[in-house]
Amino acid sequence: MQVKPSSQATPRIINKFMRILGITIPENKRLEIALTTLYGIGRPRALYILNKAKVDAGMKSKDLTVDQENEIRKIIEGFRIEGDLKREVAQNIKRLKDIKAYRGSRHARRLPARGQRTKTNSRTVRGNVRKTMGSGRKKEDKK
Repeated sequence: MQVKPSSQATPRIINKFMRILGITIPENKRLEIALTTLYGIGRPRALYILNKAKVDAGMKSKDLTVDQENEIRKIIEGFRIEGDLKREVAQNIKRLKDIKAYRGSRHARRLPARGQRTKTNSRTVRGNVRKTMGSGRKKEDKK
């Protein structure tokens, strides 16, 4: 038994996602914010990219034309971001550990490397999570 196609075809909804280096850019956020989902791109670099591509920072990625999208992609590919940047940072930390630099030893022990205090802060990194105590009395004792 063959099924005849209906006279009215249902329209296909095609979701247009902007993808850069395998990362999907959120389509309902302003481009200025949406580009920061890429590792290595913050707000200043996102604004620089959009200014260079002559695209309004307030636009959403779903409203971009194909030419604008390609221009943004071309500018971003000139930067070292995502996997390459993560690899470079890891190599720099490994180099510091190999030459037994002070900063390298701090990274190895998972402590702050830039002179921050450790007596009260950086608890979660050290695994010393303590709960802040109140007055010590339970709620039932208060009267």
